[in-house]
Amino acid sequence: MPIADSPSSTDSTDAEAFLSAFKGSFTSALRWPQLDALWQRLRADAGGGWYLYALGEPPPAEPAKAESVTRFIDEMDALLRAEHDEDYCGIVYSDDPASPRFVKIYDPNNLGVACGFSDNPPLPGWVMSKLRPVDLPAAQPAPKGRRRWWQRLFG
Repeated sequence: MPIADSPSSTDSTDAEAFLSAFKGSFTSALRWPQLDALWQRLRADAGGGWYLYALGEPPPAEPAKAESVTRFIDEMDALLRAEHDEDYCGIVYSDDPASPRFVKIYDPNNLGVACGFSDNPPLPGWVMSKLRPVDLPAAQPAPKGRRRWWQRLFG
């Protein structure tokens, strides 16, 4: 029987909480003024324990310092406006625009079907979260066709 305070059960619980939040309901900052308002709320809470996670990099073990959060927001805003040459934003999603705790930011150069529905949506490029992130690419199940191929190969 696992001990409730053991690191492995805590890590597992943290991972489950993060993945559950990641798969939850999100609202798009569809228009640039909505993104401006979201950034303003995030800047006001920059010291609130935000984890900044760039997918493809190891997930951070500690929340970022307020200065890093503010710099990330400023740089991300500049990047999105330069590389997402549209009259709308629509690639930044938050769990609660009025009081965000989880934000997904999609890479303008790798959108796939980020908007809309897909059984296999692309992962965001970046995540801001109050929850400690897990390695999202590793946590995503392989498509069933690939799993069958792998099982046939090594099963």
